[in-house]
This record gives sequence, structure tokens and C-alpha cells, in this order.
Amino acid sequence: MPIHLEIVTAERVVLSDEVDMISVPTRDGRIGILPRHAPLLTILDIGELGIVKGSERTPYALAGGFMEVLPNRVTILADTVERADEIDEARAEQARIRAEERLRQVQSEQDMVRAEAELRRAMVRLRVAQLQRSKRH
Repeated sequence: MPIHLEIVTAERVVLSDEVDMISVPTRDGRIGILPRHAPLLTILDIGELGIVKGSERTPYALAGGFMEVLPNRVTILADTVERADEIDEARAEQARIRAEERLRQVQSEQDMVRAEAELRRAMVRLRVAQLQRSKRH
């Protein structure tokens, strides 16, 4: 028995489908959601969102948001989320390089936090794009 998953950003509905499992990064660590999961409301972190449907696992790059889990439905309200095929790997690599440069030039704690978040987002985007590329080969 699958669980209904809806992933939404401010711009669009990214996914609305029946899935078998969801693996998501939260502020408290990575959790897995299966059908009939206990109700939960949690803050999402930057990381890889994994969706399993049948024997297919699909990775997404997630950059924060919220998740509501009900026994038969999961809603993810994401700050940003990208499917692997939407990620331009060259642009993600450029973003990683820029973030690393910003980290070397930080002048305040706030700059450090922003640069670290930018670097984490770029690294997740690269990892998700590479997972998709390796799946095709």
C-alpha cells in the first residue's frame, strides 16, 4: 500500500504521486517515511531527498522547508527542490567554487553561515546530478 506524496514549492507542484518510501533530511537527521507512518511535522534541512516507487529510486536536491506526515499522505513544502534532470552540473560546480571562495573570505559569523549553506546546497546538487548520470551509464 503506497503513500501519497506531494512536493510543493512557491513556484510549482514538483510531484504528486503514490510512492513506497521517502527518505528526507531533517534538522534532527535523516528519516525514512513509509505508509502508515505516525503523524509528524518537521523542519527539513539541505540534503538529498530520496523517493522510492517500486524498484526505482529517484533523488532530488532539497534546500530546506517543512514536511507534514499523516498516515496516508506526506506533504513537503520545500524552499527549493530540483529533480536530478533539472540540475545543470556545470552551474552547480561553479556555485560550489564560488561558495568555497566566499568561505575563504568571510568577515563575520553571518557570512560564514551563508557561505556554508551555499556550499552545502551546491554539493547536494552535484551529488544528485552525478547519481542521475551514473544511473544512465
